[in-house]
Amino acid sequence: MGSHRKKSLLRKHLLPTAAVPALAGMAAAVCLAPQAQAEPAPAHAAVRTAVTAEPATVADATTYAGMSTADMLAVVRQSGGQAQKAQPDHYTIRSGDSLSKIAGKVYHKQNAWPVLYWANRDKVHWANIISAGQVLKVPALPAKIPAAPGQLGPAPAPAPVQAPAPVTSTATAPAPVQATAAVSGGTYSGGGGFQSCVIARESGGNSQVMNSSGHYGLYQFSASTWAAYGGSAADFGNASVAEQNQVFNNAIAQGGQSNWAPYDGC
Repeated sequence: MGSHRKKSLLRKHLLPTAAVPALAGMAAAVCLAPQAQAEPAPAHAAVRTAVTAEPATVADATTYAGMSTADMLAVVRQSGGQAQKAQPDHYTIRSGDSLSKIAGKVYHKQNAWPVLYWANRDKVHWANIISAGQVLKVPALPAKIPAAPGQLGPAPAPAPVQAPAPVTSTATAPAPVQATAAVSGGTYSGGGGFQSCVIARESGGNSQVMNSSGHYGLYQFSASTWAAYGGSAADFGNASVAEQNQVFNNAIAQGGQSNWAPYDGC
């Protein structure tokens, strides 16, 4: 008997070409962002999304043809990550902000604050002084961060220089002596007390007496003592009783009775 070869019951199961777009669409659906999966879209939005995504799904089917399902899912997951959040181009300063804090927020690098400083030089005069409410430009982070300014804030005001306290002199200046007409001759006994005692002992009341030692007048002043207590040098030897009394009063006010008491016994 001739042997008859049985037809093989194994058939090759090929993935129909029409199924490739559907598989690619499924892979894309698996990789949707978590937010999109958590919040279902309205029905009309889902239809619009499906219609819009259809050309891309067909195009992707051509790219993924011949790849296994696992490989397609890996490629889709790798290329379908969430896009990074775009960097803002402006920033409004809040209370408590500093340039370094703002750089940490927008660049994630606090030491990049000189980028903000130089980009906003028209409104930020000092790096350490910024105000809430100011709007800063936020340029793209350069490859090299510029150097910080040499001075971060205004120089402190110099301490005020206190003027030295005025020195008050305790010495009493002699009162000016008013020159009066000279009195020639005559006697004067004074107003009593110490004054009259000195006049009696020194001159006997003669207002114009000049002794051999050069002492003159009612109180027998020397030329130097006369000038020291405010007497006019031009009047010495020819002074009025009133001028002599004024010089005597100046001497008592400044030196007390010591100019005469030890000598006259008054």
